[in-house]
Amino acid sequence: MNLFINACIRSNSRTLVIAKALMNKSGETFKERKLLDYSFPRVDEEYINNRDKLISEGRFDSPLFELAREFASADEIIVAAPFWDLSFPSLLKQYFEIINVIGITFVYSSEGIPLGLCKAKKLTYVTSAGGDYFPEEFGYGYIKALAQNFYGISDVRLISARGLDIDGANETEIIKNCIDGIE
Repeated sequence: MNLFINACIRSNSRTLVIAKALMNKSGETFKERKLLDYSFPRVDEEYINNRDKLISEGRFDSPLFELAREFASADEIIVAAPFWDLSFPSLLKQYFEIINVIGITFVYSSEGIPLGLCKAKKLTYVTSAGGDYFPEEFGYGYIKALAQNFYGISDVRLISARGLDIDGANETEIIKNCIDGIE
């Protein structure tokens, strides 16, 4: 099963256009997890205590861990999220808070180093930005660090279209060039 994590907020999202083109070019089928349609639980002390109790009891089949199990079992993952405020929409951060489950997506070694348990060998992060200021260490860097250092996904790629809202920019051409460059 391939997984498409859709963190796009707008129905006419340029990031979504690029992600759909990537999936079409791949020829593979992806299960979509549209984060806007998901009601995330509040991660507070009660949630953490319940989660930790389930983990300590080895109850990984709990519905609480559905998203983590889905992510860990995916063969390939595409994440689509627009570049917002040096990062991505908060829905994506909520998603990663929910799927970071010791015993499902990662474990710690005896030295405290995270060891990935995810099946996927490849994660592609798709984004678009209105401006040209796009420090990769923020939104994409966060996703890449999680994928490689926690989940064990070594092949992490970035596909991005930038400068879409700059005066005089040809948005259509920028998106077309981005899509044409997808390998």
